[in-house]
Amino acid sequence: MSVRVLVLAVVLIGCNADIDEPWELDHDRIIAVRAEPPGIEPGEQAQIDVLLGYEALPVEERSPDFAQVVSPESLANTLSFDGAHWVVTAPSEARINQARGELGLLPDAPVPLRIGIAVAWPTPVASPEGMNGFAATKVVWLGQEGINPPINGLSIGGVEPEVGAEIVFSKDETVKTRLSVEADDGSDIVNWLTSCGTMHDFDLATSAYVTVGAEDRVEGQFALVLRDELGGVSWRVWSCRAE
Repeated sequence: MSVRVLVLAVVLIGCNADIDEPWELDHDRIIAVRAEPPGIEPGEQAQIDVLLGYEALPVEERSPDFAQVVSPESLANTLSFDGAHWVVTAPSEARINQARGELGLLPDAPVPLRIGIAVAWPTPVASPEGMNGFAATKVVWLGQEGINPPINGLSIGGVEPEVGAEIVFSKDETVKTRLSVEADDGSDIVNWLTSCGTMHDFDLATSAYVTVGAEDRVEGQFALVLRDELGGVSWRVWSCRAE
């Protein structure tokens, strides 16, 4: 089975809206894939990481179990595993120019290096063959510097939470814990996710909020994922509870 087929098949299997709401952290899936940085010049490197959600385990940030360049094929060897992480090394300007011709791009245009990602559950795999893994794709831009979007103006219940802080919600279901982060309405994608309470308007930068009803979970984790139009991804994860 090719990486392309694996990506499509597993994403379709893992995204059944009848089972899980898109804001729920507690199910098995790739939440986001990050290249750090998302755009690199010749000789520079980008590390690939994934943010994973599980049905019965805490959210995890780690390297994929398997990754492979999907296109352009001439740059397949720019991706390697260093023993701990999958790393993209941007090739020479001459090879980037060759890839532009292969993809029909204009001179000086950044080259999208498309990477297929596999993450096994419940056991690690050495290849994407079979259907026991999650799947996603990630683009690293070659010949162009890039940065992941900064998370600015973050507010949860009117307070900017520190890294590693615990988010505390009210058990009073009439209380709305308001969420806000700076984002470009025209190009940025915001996702708020939680395993505490119920999320409302999970994909809105300044209008999302959390309530906790009598049937909701009162302990778990809370996350924010911010994406920009150039493929940059940033995330934050906290523990959460309701009282």
